Amino acid sequence: MDGMTRSDIKPGIKVSIVLKKDQRTGTLTEGVVKDILTKSPHHPHGIKVRLESGEVGRVKKIL
Repeated sequence: MDGMTRSDIKPGIKVSIVLKKDQRTGTLTEGVVKDILTKSPHHPHGIKVRLESGEVGRVKKIL
């Protein structure tokens, strides 16, 4: 599970995301999914989510 398919991601699961400001470096941020922001069932750069901490980014890894 690589974070590109919306059906793999549910609120409450732990994921690693890349924040917009970290896209150049690829620095990952870990957290728990609060909301799924991407509406399409698949996205080549990862499904965009909001973490419980309020940070928004694209899922790179499901933990």
